[in-house]
Amino acid sequence: MTMPAPDQDRRRVVIEAVTPEIDGGRFPIKRTVGEEVVVEADIFTDGHDALSAVLLHRHAGETTWRQAPLEELVNDRWRGRFAVDRLGRHLYTVRAWVDHFGTWRRDLEKKVEAGLDVTVDLQAGATTVADAAGRASDEHAAALRSLGRALVDPGTGRQAQVEAAFDRHLADLMAAHPEPDEATTYPRELEVAVDRERARFSAWYELFPRSCVENLAGAAHATLADCGSRLEYVAGMGFDVVYLPPIHPTGRSHRKGPNNVTTASPEDPGSPWAIGSEAGGHDSVEPRLGTLADVRAFIARAEQLNLEVALDLAYQCSPDHPWVKEHPDWFHRRPDGTVRYAENPPKKYEDIYPLNFDTPDWRALWQELARIVFFWIEQGVRIFRVDNPHTKPFAFWEWLIGTVKAEHPDVIFLSEAFTRPKVMYRLAKLGFTQSYTYFAWRNTRWELTEYFTELTDTQAAEFFRPNLWPNTPDILTEYLQTGGRPAFLIRLVLAATLGASYGIYGPAFELLQNQPREPGSEEYLDSEKYQVRRWDLDRRDSLRPVITLINRARRDNRALQSDRGLRFHRVDNEQLICYSKQTEDGENVVIVVVNLDPYHTHHGWVDLDLRALGLDPEHPFQVHDLLSGAHYLWQGPHNYVELDPHTLPAHILRVRRHVRTEQDFSYYM
Repeated sequence: MTMPAPDQDRRRVVIEAVTPEIDGGRFPIKRTVGEEVVVEADIFTDGHDALSAVLLHRHAGETTWRQAPLEELVNDRWRGRFAVDRLGRHLYTVRAWVDHFGTWRRDLEKKVEAGLDVTVDLQAGATTVADAAGRASDEHAAALRSLGRALVDPGTGRQAQVEAAFDRHLADLMAAHPEPDEATTYPRELEVAVDRERARFSAWYELFPRSCVENLAGAAHATLADCGSRLEYVAGMGFDVVYLPPIHPTGRSHRKGPNNVTTASPEDPGSPWAIGSEAGGHDSVEPRLGTLADVRAFIARAEQLNLEVALDLAYQCSPDHPWVKEHPDWFHRRPDGTVRYAENPPKKYEDIYPLNFDTPDWRALWQELARIVFFWIEQGVRIFRVDNPHTKPFAFWEWLIGTVKAEHPDVIFLSEAFTRPKVMYRLAKLGFTQSYTYFAWRNTRWELTEYFTELTDTQAAEFFRPNLWPNTPDILTEYLQTGGRPAFLIRLVLAATLGASYGIYGPAFELLQNQPREPGSEEYLDSEKYQVRRWDLDRRDSLRPVITLINRARRDNRALQSDRGLRFHRVDNEQLICYSKQTEDGENVVIVVVNLDPYHTHHGWVDLDLRALGLDPEHPFQVHDLLSGAHYLWQGPHNYVELDPHTLPAHILRVRRHVRTEQDFSYYM
């Protein structure tokens, strides 16, 4: 009988369970420049041979892999790390092989310790080294031949031969020249999408330019040129992104009046999300705001104040948009031939036409929508807040974002999708840089702990970057409606410290606007979406000073600049929540304690995980409250807190680890 020739791959090493890996490598993980990627994998082989493994990584524009060592942990689990050093896509994978030299050296060490004759073993080692020299470059080959001869040189003596076997330089050279036909490479090259720091750490402020009227009795509609002082106001509070709702021409047909009434007067500005008029579409500016030159001047002024401008990207049209006549097949039609307007029963938006992504002319539609993004990039915009992306095709977003970032890897896209969790996650996987969250509706300690554990301590942390907003022009939660000033303070502290990125819709937030349009509604009374509002920014009860303090704390403490490192700690009172953040090197530790009840004072004992915080239970440590300025001396895991929501409902405590002198003790007691 003729036996068939084996066609099985004879490589002996198995590589599996690689992390991080999103959906079998279908999607990239996310990092910002300078961050590390920690990679783990299960790596094993048959028998008892030693293994070697490396982590391969490179920028997508490079052709040569860089290597980082993989170290064995326990139970055949290995770990390595590399830092991403520039924008764009990076690739990584894992390679491992049976390490014949390592196996030989391990066994040689055992025999030497047992006092056995190792003459034959040294000869075998010399042969292995000579084989590696044949695979090496000239310089390395010469070094390997020299080191290999030292293993069997009779003129040096046995002790010198054994010492040569354990030479560190020999081990490094052998690791650099493994037997190529026995190395196993993980079959997938995994990706890292690398963004700039603003993608990881940002503080957003949303404002309507048309309401930037400095004189409370002045003009009915401000211009972009009027907003210069408002930019100074925003920058003064420590924000770094100012987000503008759509600045395009607003349609006249079916324009909505104050509080979303269906009839509008000629003076009513309408909803800026009803985009398009005889003045133009998505690449034009509402005439009452100004011109493209005014937009560029606004962006330039913001840059002088270390602010970036984010524009709203709302792919929808008013009935007056030029596309309605030029591309009628880009819109849905009713059986009677009329264009279908937007609805969210029982709500009707007669002033807005959704786009029809099922049109046979979809390629032209996609290209035009991409052109809009590139147009605003040319004007200086690098951040886009995307309105309702979950109502457009996933494939479109993957194509659009990939196309834009291939040319402009510094562009940031924020997904405003309050929808089903899997849909929100899919959008993040497809390329959205940041995402709105359910934070606004998570109020209890259990809800907050469960939700943020999911966002920061599961696979979601690899691709989903949360941006926390306690309010938006569409969201005025019951908690803010009923909790008064303490509720606003509580949600502010939570947003700014649970997340590295957060935002507020102002001045409604700092001026404590909490009047709903009607009971049970999350719509604002006299919403800025439908009318110009005049804001008294100098009100004595404004949260402006507290916001400034919190943003300063965020900038001064690296622990608050990342979503990683979040850890919750036990408290014996359900109305108190305690959590910490710390940098990877442990040098910066911040502990936050918040009273979640906006009505009553609460006290309790926090139970800190001192080991996780790198604190010695036998020594006291100081904490400095970055809100009140107070200092406290704590020791051990159990420490008392009491928080009155009507003064300050939270502690943001920076930890000082060591108290050594008697003077230190007397100052803080």
